[in-house]
Amino acid sequence: MPKRKRGVTWGDARRQQAIRNVKRELLKLTKKETAYFQLWQKVARTEEQINSLLTVMAQRGQKRRAEETEEQRNKGLSHMAQRGLERKTEETEEQRNSRLSDMAQRSQERRAKEIRRTKEWSIGKTRRVT
Repeated sequence: MPKRKRGVTWGDARRQQAIRNVKRELLKLTKKETAYFQLWQKVARTEEQINSLLTVMAQRGQKRRAEETEEQRNKGLSHMAQRGLERKTEETEEQRNSRLSDMAQRSQERRAKEIRRTKEWSIGKTRRVT
C-alpha cells in the first residue's frame, strides 16, 4: 500500500486557491452592491428632504395668506395692476408690434401642430378599419 502524503497536495492547493478566488470575487460584488444600495438610499433620502422642504414652504405660504387681511390683498393687487400699466406705457410701438407678432407666430404654430395631430389620428383610424 502506498504511503499517504502528509500536508497539502497539489490538487488540494489548487482547490484552496480557487476557493480564495471565489471568496475574493464575492467580496467585490458585495461591496459593489452595498455601494449601490447606499447611493439609492441617499437619492431617496434627498427626494424625501426635498418633498419635506416643499411641504414646509407651502404651509408657510398658506399661513401668510391666511394672516393677510382683505385690505393688504387689495393693495398688492393694485400694485400689480399699476406695474402692468406702467410697463405697457413704457413699451414702444416697435416692442408692442414685436410682442404681438410673436404671439401670432406661436398661435399659428399651435394650430399647425393641432392640424397635423388630427390628420395623423384620422389616418391611423382609417388604417385600423380597413
